[in-house]
Amino acid sequence: MASFSPLFPGLTAGDSISPDQDQLTGTEGKSVTMKCNYQTNYSHPWLYWYKQESDIQAPQFILWKGAKNSTRELIPDKQYESRTTDTSTELIIRELTLADTALYYCALETAQ
Repeated sequence: MASFSPLFPGLTAGDSISPDQDQLTGTEGKSVTMKCNYQTNYSHPWLYWYKQESDIQAPQFILWKGAKNSTRELIPDKQYESRTTDTSTELIIRELTLADTALYYCALETAQ
């Protein structure tokens, strides 16, 4: 599994997000945690995670979660969990299956 980090349009100078590692492997039935580190001066950033299963499919939304001064979140599928800090976001995938093999993207939104 790999994670990459496209940046959302509208990010200002000094905003950045990048994966902690380029590839990650897990064991079926276990959990795995992916991490991206980010920087922003915005006080209410939103961190997003997406999954892309193939080159011909667009990335699919997994979740978003607020950070810093925001505790809001939207996590439709309970297989996923997310933790955020002032400088990082984590995606936890529970009970891995082969279907979880994909590219995972983290993204940062700082819309005013």
